[in-house]
Amino acid sequence: MLNPFIDAHVHLNTRSEAKMKLAKKYNVSFLSINTEIPFFESVEDQQQVIHDLEAKFPNMTKFITSFDTKYWNTDKWLPRALQLIKTGLENGAVGVKIWKNIGMDPDIKDKDGNFVLLDDERFDPIYQYLVDNDILLIGHQGEPRNCWLPLEEMTVDSDRNYFSEHPEYHMHLLPEYPSYEAQMEARDNVLKKFPDLKYVGLHLFSMEWSIDEVAKRLDAYPNTMTDLAERICHVQLQAKDDHKKVRDFFIKYQDRIIYGTDVIDDGSMDDETLTNKFETLWLNHWDFFATDKTLTAPEFKGTFKGLELPEEVLEKIFRTNAIKTYQF
Repeated sequence: MLNPFIDAHVHLNTRSEAKMKLAKKYNVSFLSINTEIPFFESVEDQQQVIHDLEAKFPNMTKFITSFDTKYWNTDKWLPRALQLIKTGLENGAVGVKIWKNIGMDPDIKDKDGNFVLLDDERFDPIYQYLVDNDILLIGHQGEPRNCWLPLEEMTVDSDRNYFSEHPEYHMHLLPEYPSYEAQMEARDNVLKKFPDLKYVGLHLFSMEWSIDEVAKRLDAYPNTMTDLAERICHVQLQAKDDHKKVRDFFIKYQDRIIYGTDVIDDGSMDDETLTNKFETLWLNHWDFFATDKTLTAPEFKGTFKGLELPEEVLEKIFRTNAIKTYQF
């Protein structure tokens, strides 16, 4: 492993110390991302956990703040959202997160009952505030494209297994929800309307199925970065079919890609399970990016070769891009 490196996409929502001790062993820093997720604590409580961890393990963790949709469709919503953003930044946040509930939560609709997407004008004051104050926005919009496909057309077993067990989240079965294409178009509309907005398109811009589509966004929107969180298996699948194309992508966009695992530390795993998950992901991902080993992944059948990226590229993806983007 690179020493030190940064896992720039995690959700550290417990005060458990085992993960921090493991991070010290590997000389890892974390970016913990506060998010308005129903089974998470409030954004404010998530921030407090990070402050408590940082007090015991200084200089190991940065965090991203967010806003919520309380008071949606009332005059109270925007002032509250802006205040949450400002308070988070005052408390040390290095950016702001906007989540997939915008566009996918049936409780977030306009007064006519239509789903609200990212390019709804009611979000414009937030985007403009971020631009005016040179504040970073990071975004997770939609789901993997597999979510909108029939089970038999999904590209990785992990998605197929999940959506077969959770049909309530399988967009293919919910045609009344916005399409995948509508979600991506709304995100792109925001980037066109606010070209000075500094933005990280999380999860490979939610276009994990095609590095060509990711490349188009990086080319079209020069103020953007992307991260790899929870989508590396999709890159590995593409490497299985066209190793050179995937390797060339990482070399060409080496200054725009950030490593992260998206591990969720919410108390559902004991310390041993959590630390094993971190360690396994870190080592397996390093093998893929840094070596030419013949590898397998649990998400799909077959083998693929590691990318054996140059040292300077690994340094950027695993460390320096996160430093410049998230102020480490």
